[in-house]
Amino acid sequence: MSPRISPVTRVVAIGIGAALFFVLGRFLAIPTPIPNTTINLQYAVLAVFAVLYGPLVGVLAGLIGHVLVDATGYGIWPTWETGSAVFALIVGLVMLHNHVREGEFPRRTLVRFVLAVAIANAVTWVLWAPIGDVLIMGEPASKVFTQGVLAFVANSVTAAVLGGIILGIYARSRTRTGSLTLDR
Repeated sequence: MSPRISPVTRVVAIGIGAALFFVLGRFLAIPTPIPNTTINLQYAVLAVFAVLYGPLVGVLAGLIGHVLVDATGYGIWPTWETGSAVFALIVGLVMLHNHVREGEFPRRTLVRFVLAVAIANAVTWVLWAPIGDVLIMGEPASKVFTQGVLAFVANSVTAAVLGGIILGIYARSRTRTGSLTLDR
């Protein structure tokens, strides 16, 4: 059973997660030929935070971090900023009851993580953000769905690969419950 995460730890995780999301999203985004669309590394970190600290931490870190990225760059796009929250919510919910913090990251948990990332990216970038852009922002459907499909593919690959590596390294760095014995 996972040890309970204190509220203070959750608040700190939200702050650190939002800051990492901002720095990676603002300064390490890789441009693509599709306007206003980049390959993003911050979704790997956001997925890791959602796995380790739960969906609420992921939602707030993603929302705050994405608002900061957009406020200092493209301008505010509520459908895409809330999309980061939707992504973290889905990953966090699918990954509830994992034991990564206790040093366990078996293959089945990795598979569940990769599926969570793929489902979250599909819902977020192929449905949520583009439909919101069409309905709320009045954007052309062909433009935003093209952006969304690229975001889905790029974010799925980067979040699954980098996030999986980070979680694997993190799990190996933890002492497993019951793994220590007393020598006499």
